[in-house]
Amino acid sequence: MGLALYDTTLRDGSQGEGISLSLDDKLRITKQLDKFGIDFIEGGWPGSNPKDEAYFAAVKNLELKQANVTAFSSTRRPNLKVSADNNILKLVEAGVDYVTIFAKSWDLHVREALQISLTENLAMIADTIEFLTEKGLHVFFDAEHFFDGYLANAEYAIKTIQTAADAGAEVLTLCDTNGGMLPSRLRKIIKTVKSEVTAPLGIHAHNDGNLAVANSLTAFEEGAVQIQGTVGGLGERCGNADLCSVIPTIQLKYETRLLSDKQLKQLKPLYFFVTETANLIPDNNKPYVGKSAFTHKGGIHVSAVRKNPHTYEHIQPELVGNERRVLVSELAGKSNLRYKLQELGFNLADFSDGMIKKLIKRVKSLESKGYQFEGAEASLILLAFREFKGYQSFFEIEDFRTNSINRNNQTYSEAVVKMTVKGKKVHIAAEGDGPVNALDNCFRKALMNFYPEIAKTKLIDYKVRVLNGNDGTAAKVRVLIESSDFEKSWTTVGVSTNIIQASWDALIDSIEYWLLIEESIII
Repeated sequence: MGLALYDTTLRDGSQGEGISLSLDDKLRITKQLDKFGIDFIEGGWPGSNPKDEAYFAAVKNLELKQANVTAFSSTRRPNLKVSADNNILKLVEAGVDYVTIFAKSWDLHVREALQISLTENLAMIADTIEFLTEKGLHVFFDAEHFFDGYLANAEYAIKTIQTAADAGAEVLTLCDTNGGMLPSRLRKIIKTVKSEVTAPLGIHAHNDGNLAVANSLTAFEEGAVQIQGTVGGLGERCGNADLCSVIPTIQLKYETRLLSDKQLKQLKPLYFFVTETANLIPDNNKPYVGKSAFTHKGGIHVSAVRKNPHTYEHIQPELVGNERRVLVSELAGKSNLRYKLQELGFNLADFSDGMIKKLIKRVKSLESKGYQFEGAEASLILLAFREFKGYQSFFEIEDFRTNSINRNNQTYSEAVVKMTVKGKKVHIAAEGDGPVNALDNCFRKALMNFYPEIAKTKLIDYKVRVLNGNDGTAAKVRVLIESSDFEKSWTTVGVSTNIIQASWDALIDSIEYWLLIEESIII
């Protein structure tokens, strides 16, 4: 059995503080994880909340190329028949082929957290897995708190995973749930477990001791066949093992092929996509994928890197979709930008070196102002068209204004837009639940007579991030808008110290991008 990558961003990752993923967010991330090459995507706990139930209903409609979506749950509840436990029945109804069941393997938790007997805990494990395998499901078993449990009562901890294996679990995932295990101690425990249990092992490491990646790699060295983690290390408390470090280390350092070269180059874009979708600030210092991971500033470093990048870089940044940045020069960016343009559908033969350099300069200028194109590729496509394609806009904006009114403790907004479309002046007003919604309604209303198909487009997500919070209400904000025509979706970005202006810029890009597609200017 080869090594399988198991992503739990949508379940364990979403338990991190400040993270709230919408249903559409989860579906978009699922598509990106599948495209990247993840083997198993833990979609959520269908018995725990309506959003996760809706996710499993909706994800069936995605045409995934590689990934298996996995449903997650605890064992049956104490002293209850498994066939009467709604959580377990929801797993069967989720329509997936793989499920992950977790249970206590630390006797302390069994006695004090669950307040049941050790025997009943084993029965819960066996009953649940047997029931699910009889339903034709593949079952993975997460042994929660396994390493702490082993140190407290090795015999019982081993008994929990052996019970799971005997009941039909295909992989026994050993969890460092408290995240404080040392790699050397973890290695010894895994060696002992392998001498007593023959079933394949996996690892699920938390990062409370900043050791999750090290522990995951140690488990890999000891033969683990499944590594669980999240994009960017998202998760409860200090997070989970960061797959953005685990994956390239295994592929590039251990020389164990997990992904194609093309997929690995999408590592940085995947990280930025997930953080932007979760409305988080990307960590510049993230290994492999952070903006600063291959950035050089010191004079001695810069001199050496210009002669031979290997002097201060442990890998080639392009391998993971990153780029070298030299803060005292204009080096870096061409190869990545060429790759991105090709990925977005452009013919590279249309771009000379001078055009690429000009576009890089423009991108860097905008990024210095707060723009981020990793999560807003539609805006990047428009930027390239506007710079080099002799592009003529479908409309010209003269001005716009918004007004919010509170009447009887109810606030509504009105927007007015003046623009020219196909040589004709248009002056339109519309209302909305807020200023951005009013602007969106007004903009679409103004274009409806000229492009009636615009009626099938819709703004489906709106995110605002404050970029320099120390400036208070004068802070610059970045607005990300996701739109859809119910066949595809796209994201655009706007940046300004005025949230309405930033929203307006993103709205304009959103409609203009769709018109480019509708008019077959781009496919």
